[in-house]
Amino acid sequence: MKQNHLIEKYAQFLPVTAETSRKSLGEGSTPLVRSSRLGSELGLKNLYFKLETLNPTGSFKDRGMFLAVAKAVESGSEAVICASTGNTSASASAYAALHGIRSFVVVPSGKIALGKLAQATVHGATIIQIQGSFDDALHIVRDITERLPVSLVNSVNPHRIDGQKTAAFEIVDELRTPPDLLCIPVGNAGNISAYWKGFSEYKSAGKTESLPKMWGFQAAGAAPIVLGQRVDAPETIATAIRIGNPASWTAALNAKDQSGGKIESVTDDEILSAYHRLATEEGIFCEPASAASVAGLIKQSQSGENFKELTAVCVITGHGLKDPDTALSIAADRVEVEADVRLVEEAMDLH
Repeated sequence: MKQNHLIEKYAQFLPVTAETSRKSLGEGSTPLVRSSRLGSELGLKNLYFKLETLNPTGSFKDRGMFLAVAKAVESGSEAVICASTGNTSASASAYAALHGIRSFVVVPSGKIALGKLAQATVHGATIIQIQGSFDDALHIVRDITERLPVSLVNSVNPHRIDGQKTAAFEIVDELRTPPDLLCIPVGNAGNISAYWKGFSEYKSAGKTESLPKMWGFQAAGAAPIVLGQRVDAPETIATAIRIGNPASWTAALNAKDQSGGKIESVTDDEILSAYHRLATEEGIFCEPASAASVAGLIKQSQSGENFKELTAVCVITGHGLKDPDTALSIAADRVEVEADVRLVEEAMDLH
């Protein structure tokens, strides 16, 4: 059985006991990759990408889910439930399978990228589609867990936040200091809250002397924090952050305010431009929501922010294979020719 290295390394910062399961799928320890092109173009001293895409189910959710499900099992729960725009369902169902318990997933009908729904299906989750939004789904599962012996594993579960904060620890451990800027997509707002908690706890423990500014970015069609009011019908190509009433709204504002940061919005066009640039200029294939962090950094640069001598980290939250339809919709034209070497050479157009 693979031991949980996140618990082994960061036990003093995690709510674990001798009874907490150490089962693991190998989550965490994701690469911090230095930008080869974008960073210098934006005038940054250093730009890094935290590739949470390389967690076991392909997203950052695994960091929190390993702990949320382990604590659910420790409490005697035999099932977990979540509302999801996709990644939470994939992660919850995988960790439920690891622990041998049932998983239930409530999703908005027609609003989930197929790659994510496929993951939850193959892991054995019971998937319930509702004719409503993610916010409706979250309201329903919260109500259910108040009445039935099922554990809620959305980011309103504090164990999710505790697990996800370990990414902040890893960044400081690798850079030996926090970055000046931490750029991150904002949907349900648990992740920006988790990173801020991690950086703050590391500072309190004397492991760093400084803190980063937290820059969060919502999709313009789903930007309740930016607008200051809930969005009843959120819409964006970035399905993972298509949320109109974030559960961690207050915590996200605290992270922004306490760090001297900001939460802004980016359009779908800006997200897709960053998505394409990450793939073609950095070799990083992510889902559209992940590109919001980079789109926001680019937008801030274009608005006149001076990045000279600054180090930034953009969190890349989910893998591109989560949403292959978007990739195929903007892919370069494919050329089909007969099986003839001359025709293939002509199609290559190297001259």
